[in-house]
Amino acid sequence: MFTGIVQGVASVKSSEAAGRNKRLNILFPIGSMMDQKLGASVAINGVCLTVSALAHDVLTFDVIDTTLALTNIGLLKAGDAVNFERAAKMGDEVGGHVMSGHIMTSVTVSRIEHLAESMHIRFTTDRQDEVDARRYLFDKGYVGLNGSSLTISDVGSDWIEVSLIPETLRLTTFGQLQVGDKVNLEIDAHTQATVDTVERILKERGIVLP
Repeated sequence: MFTGIVQGVASVKSSEAAGRNKRLNILFPIGSMMDQKLGASVAINGVCLTVSALAHDVLTFDVIDTTLALTNIGLLKAGDAVNFERAAKMGDEVGGHVMSGHIMTSVTVSRIEHLAESMHIRFTTDRQDEVDARRYLFDKGYVGLNGSSLTISDVGSDWIEVSLIPETLRLTTFGQLQVGDKVNLEIDAHTQATVDTVERILKERGIVLP
């Protein structure tokens, strides 16, 4: 489990193909992975990955092809910056919202607007194959983007927008995004459960939503 409060930015040391999978070596800020263990979970750009090897501040993760297809992890190369969060512990404050690290799909940066020290970023949310996250995205609802718990500040038929304060920009990679970049999206589990339940009940009653 994760809280969506990004703890900092790490750097990809290497990204190597391993058959259909990939092996990532990631360099973390000094001390941020202190007491980390093999088999532990770390969110990288919001994706829950398992530590398969560790050497001081460099951790290794093996990423399967399914994850590569759904997320931006497969696009990472040496030198790229990524958001990270260690798994939450019992009793930790949940400053964002509960996240699983299971990405539904990726969205694309379509507009970036700078306002003083803050920023508005718009993402296109077109249907991708059999995945359509749009039914779970609401104005002022929660969304996980590259592992960061954010509130949707505006929404359209095929896009969502978030507003970022200076502290979020300081602690994450959002300030480095460019139009066309892919960002991982995880919807709020409570929202998904509510929407799916309502849709199922309406379907059972013969009510078809537009």
